[in-house]
Amino acid sequence: MIFIAVRFDVRPERSDDWLALVDDFTRATRDEPGNLFFDWSRGVEDPNSFTLLEAFADADAGAAHVGSAHFRAGMETLAGAIARTPEIINVEVPGQGWSAMAELTPRG
Repeated sequence: MIFIAVRFDVRPERSDDWLALVDDFTRATRDEPGNLFFDWSRGVEDPNSFTLLEAFADADAGAAHVGSAHFRAGMETLAGAIARTPEIINVEVPGQGWSAMAELTPRG
């Protein structure tokens, strides 16, 4: 599995509409056959910071994502809303998605 975390610093005037701005890109990516997840979160301490956690089944699925028309369109859209170049972590890890956390389970 290819696991990717990307941190976006968004221009303050675009922060409140960021999720709407990335909606088409998000939906298209989630529909890709090799996408395992594609989830956004907003910073608690900095409302202009958004983190994207995404995973793809393998390197081929990741390459298909980056080569897609919706990826190119998304990058064009995002470029006009970010305050600086995003930071990224991109690693290959074993497995095909989330595992159960061993240290915590719900109480009955």
